[in-house]
Amino acid sequence: MEFNKKVYMAATAYTLITGLAFLFVKIALTSADPFDLLAYRFTVAFIAILVAYAFKKVKIDYSIERIKKIIPLALIYPLSFFTFQTFGLQYTSSAEAGILMASSPVFTLLLATYFIKEKTTFYQKLSILLSVAGVIYITVNKSTGLNFNSILGVILILLTALSIAGYNVMARIYTRDFTSIELSSIMIFISFIGYNLISIIKHLIKGTLSSFFAPLTSISFIISILYLGVLSSLVTSLTTNYILSKIEASKMSVFANLATVITIIAGAVFLKENIYYYHIIGSILIVGGVLGTNFLDKLPKSEP
Repeated sequence: MEFNKKVYMAATAYTLITGLAFLFVKIALTSADPFDLLAYRFTVAFIAILVAYAFKKVKIDYSIERIKKIIPLALIYPLSFFTFQTFGLQYTSSAEAGILMASSPVFTLLLATYFIKEKTTFYQKLSILLSVAGVIYITVNKSTGLNFNSILGVILILLTALSIAGYNVMARIYTRDFTSIELSSIMIFISFIGYNLISIIKHLIKGTLSSFFAPLTSISFIISILYLGVLSSLVTSLTTNYILSKIEASKMSVFANLATVITIIAGAVFLKENIYYYHIIGSILIVGGVLGTNFLDKLPKSEP
């Protein structure tokens, strides 16, 4: 990967913000259910976009036709990604979620191989199997307690990793026709509408609309939502789209794994989460496979 200072800085910011995001989601979930949390998250992100637009800090071509073109991408990210992530974190620790998310570059390479016919080396294929083995190892060890919720959490976080992988591949195409700001703004607008509709309809059905505002009495919730809405939704969306306009999807995805270390440390330090031996072994297998997948691409390639 050719060194580019701006891309490197953007990737570093993305890594730091993403690494701490799981921590703030776990904190916010103590005050709100997943859909209310997502509604607040993207309301804050949308307001941030409006403020930037009002001060002419961003320029957006928001014609109906362009919005329609982005809907398929928005369904994968942010809609599917953040839904799976938020619900998944109800059933698993932030540290474990970070470890499982380290499999996303493997999913990215598999999708890129299938959909855009990229070729891979024999050693990259072995690396993919190594990462898959790590995920299976963690899952099997968690399943020994026969806790359905625990396994459900693993499945939802893996679907989160698959969602971001699909986005990484699709966004490489979309960045040819849209700027990073346009992509991020329209995707956040779609998520703002979608999650607020879901949350309001849910409360109307249950007759609990007043409870929607209850989390605002918690300072920790407000701080978490500001972080998740402005930094973890808006800023990471901008940096991701910018990075994907400059480098390959498989190269971009490796930066996400650096966030795993930050997530594990944050979960252990701030949430007092336990890290077991199988987390360490599984994470070594996953990260080892990820490194091989991304850096063993200079050898002779084989057919997919």
